[in-house]
Amino acid sequence: MGRVLLGIVLGVILSPVAVVAWLYFGRVPVAVADPPLPQERLLTAVPLHARIQRELANTVPISADGNNLAAGAEVYRDQCAACHGFHGKPSLFGAHMYPDAPSLWEKHHDSNVVGVSDDPPAETYWKVANGIRLTGMPAFNQVLTENQMWQVSLLLANADKPLPPSAVEILRGLPPARPTMEAGPEMKKN
Repeated sequence: MGRVLLGIVLGVILSPVAVVAWLYFGRVPVAVADPPLPQERLLTAVPLHARIQRELANTVPISADGNNLAAGAEVYRDQCAACHGFHGKPSLFGAHMYPDAPSLWEKHHDSNVVGVSDDPPAETYWKVANGIRLTGMPAFNQVLTENQMWQVSLLLANADKPLPPSAVEILRGLPPARPTMEAGPEMKKN
């Protein structure tokens, strides 16, 4: 009985010491190219989904009309496209993040779902507003207005549907056409 008790006490003491040594000596896989820790996805995904479900908004306060979708496209272009890419133009570095930043304008490999269009807008809103730890997804609740976060969330929820031409133009990532200016009186040479 004494040996069992000694084994338990040593296990309780040595286990934390071994974990601290593992952390201290740099053996933890923290680089993007490192393989994930055992059960890493489970440890991060389960609490994330539970928290989102607990705090999910009951209603979407704006409609998915042309104006809101175009405004959402502008927010997406300015705040999201660097990591998540444009329509037909994946991000240069999004695939090199860990976990990779999903391409929000491409179909999933095994379905017709485009980006996060299968998620409710309120779930996308939560992710935009709060960010997701350990993923590179920042919280935008101090950067964007509530209305802007809803606009981009509705845009992404409708990524698998036809969008207004004004939104599609923005989402192609093309630079805006520069207006041509005729030489005014102050620009004419005498």
